[in-house]
Amino acid sequence: MLETFNLWLATGFGLGLAPIAPGTFGSLLGVPLAWWLLGRPTSHQAAIIAVLIAIAIPVCHVASLHFAGLDHGSIVADEYVAFPLAVIGLQAARHPLALAFGVYRFFDALKPPPIHLAEAVPDGLGIVLDDVIAALITWLIVAAALGLWQRRASTI
Repeated sequence: MLETFNLWLATGFGLGLAPIAPGTFGSLLGVPLAWWLLGRPTSHQAAIIAVLIAIAIPVCHVASLHFAGLDHGSIVADEYVAFPLAVIGLQAARHPLALAFGVYRFFDALKPPPIHLAEAVPDGLGIVLDDVIAALITWLIVAAALGLWQRRASTI
């Protein structure tokens, strides 16, 4: 029963079982989570995300054991828990959430350096760490884009 519940969480309540792009489908769960978090103070956002990431590490690790120790594509808890980091503290990001989602999926799927290096970290930590790094890189890009947009809007 506990293993079934863990797999249910790890597969994003079944979204990670999609036959195509399971990571993208699983990441979709992070969008309403991010939307909800953006209405909270940044310190609360950070605390909630930290707790969710801490929970995701053993959830992903146990799920990977079900798949012979692999970061199987159907394990998506790492994706939906890490996505809110892509917009943390950016209240204006409620408007460009789709941009943040697209950038996050790009980096998570492509895994350029340094993201791909995180996959060498063993167990659940490695499964979650690459998504956390992808989300942080996305945050930098979205924050810069919002800053440029606001600067441009104020000069018009």
